[in-house]
Amino acid sequence: MSQVDYKEYIEVNAEIRFGKPVIKGTHITVYDVLQWLASGMSHEEIINDFPQLSENEILVCLAYAANKERRIK
Repeated sequence: MSQVDYKEYIEVNAEIRFGKPVIKGTHITVYDVLQWLASGMSHEEIINDFPQLSENEILVCLAYAANKERRIK
């Protein structure tokens, strides 16, 4: 599995959502996406509710979180 270049999809800007990682071009945080998935929403439901997101961006959020977890340990 190749390394994802998060900078293509995720940005951190102190002016947007208090500097939390967000999907570029949105105010949707990585945490938001992870929380929706954890609550049982499917990728399709998330995209229907937030059409500015793509399947790939949802997967990038998961990969971003997995990478953060890997680096913490």
